[in-house]
Parts: sequence; structure tokens; C-alpha cells
Amino acid sequence: MKRKSVFYLFLLACFLQVSAQKTGLQSFSMKHGENYTYDVQYKWGLFMTTAGEAAFTYKQDNSISGAVSKLNVNYKSVGIFDGIFKMRDTLTGYYNERNMLIYSYQSTNDGSYKAIEKYNFKYESNKTFVHSWRYRPTRDTVTVDTTLTAVGMVSDMLSVFHFLRGINRNMLQSGDLFPITVAVGKDLVKVQLVYQNQSIVDRGSVKYNTRHFLIDIFDDAFENKKAAAEVWVGDDDNFLPIKLRTKLKIGYIEIYYKSSAGLAHPFNSRIENKK
Repeated sequence: MKRKSVFYLFLLACFLQVSAQKTGLQSFSMKHGENYTYDVQYKWGLFMTTAGEAAFTYKQDNSISGAVSKLNVNYKSVGIFDGIFKMRDTLTGYYNERNMLIYSYQSTNDGSYKAIEKYNFKYESNKTFVHSWRYRPTRDTVTVDTTLTAVGMVSDMLSVFHFLRGINRNMLQSGDLFPITVAVGKDLVKVQLVYQNQSIVDRGSVKYNTRHFLIDIFDDAFENKKAAAEVWVGDDDNFLPIKLRTKLKIGYIEIYYKSSAGLAHPFNSRIENKK
């Protein structure tokens, strides 16, 4: 599988305000000081193993000029995957008081592949300008140094998560589309969330009331661009992703909510199963 494809899966699987809501410092569904973790599992027939772990934090931060918020995720592979395809990735996004992404930083260490990426976002009229820069330390080479331009808002991959949590779940109707453009290196990738319906995710001793979305990713890293992945988001005011699933050439990647603290609202989507 292509490294780019795996990287997408991690980010979406650890998934998914830029401009979804412009009502102040934070999205209604988020607040500074919250954190949450996910397990990334690989499934192939009856075989299933935990492939990685991801930890998100969202806090107040003024270390970047103009920034008031910082969203960060650390990902690491575990178990047998740590020997086969070792990953140690960090992604950080900084947002201004209007919830607009102004700077992001990504550090990728996937064994033989190491990279540092930086994105600077500027907004003029209805356009977004993104200066994209990628450095390969093992080669001591800058492989990307370009400015991307698009009409409307542009996100980095981490901020798709921020975008998703800014959707107003109480207004959703089956078939609703939520498009977003994502900067990935020298490319602008179109991502589209397609709302399906309400659904229940069963995790053994716990069930979750969720809202189900399909994810279209119009990039060559995925053979099936339509419905390249699907995500189930907790049906409460936190609108926190509970499960993400995508098919690989061999098997599936499934990502599951594990734990959280400091959420903005009661975690009412969780339902304890009766014994």
C-alpha cells in the first residue's frame, strides 16, 4: 500500500473549523482543555489486531502570531505493525479567533520515510493561499516549496476533524453534502462528506448513538474514490467521531473511540449495554 494512502487513513481514521462555524473562539462542539484517544485496528477475515494509537489534544495557544487555539495529534503504531510498518507521526494546527486555520506543522517518521511539512494559510476575499513546504531530512532535500491557491476555504488533513465537528447535526438530512479542499504537499485534494442516517455502533459492552457519513476522497491514493471511507460520529453535542472504516487491498482499517476527558458537553451518545 502506498505510504500516502496509509497516511490518509491515519488522519481520517484518527478523524476527521476551519470555516464551519465563525461564532467565536471555538466550535460549539469543542472547548480548550479537551483530549481524546483512538485505537486503530487492522482486520482481515477473522484476523484482527490493534495497529496503532492516536491521541488528540485541543487547547488555548498563542505561540504562533495570531493564533488562539491549537489542535494536536500524536500517532504511533503498536504490536506487530510496529515492526512491519513503524509510524510516529505528529500533526499540529493553529487557529485564529475566527476559527480559521493559519499554520500547520506535520512531522512524519514511518521508518524508511521521514518528512517535515509546514503550511501557512492566508485569506483574501474568497480565495485561500497556502504556502506548502516539505523537507526530507534523510536526503537533506526540500521536495515541496510552492503556493497553492483555491476559491473558498482550504484545510490541512488534521483540520478535517475540526471541520467535521463544526457541522450542525440537528439540521442534517440524508444526502446532505459537506465538501472541503485539503492541502497535501503540492496537491489540493477534494474531500466530501455525505450524510447517510442515524446509526448505532456496538462495541461489546458499550453502544453509541451516531450519525453515519460516507467520505469521498478524490485522490489517486484510493482506488475507490467514492465512499473511500465512512465515519460514525457520536449523536450528542460533542459530535465526536466514534468509528471510521475503510477498505484496503487486503483487509480493512477500523478506528474506534477509546477515551476522552474535558469535553465541552456530556457524553450522551454512549449507552451501556445491559448485562
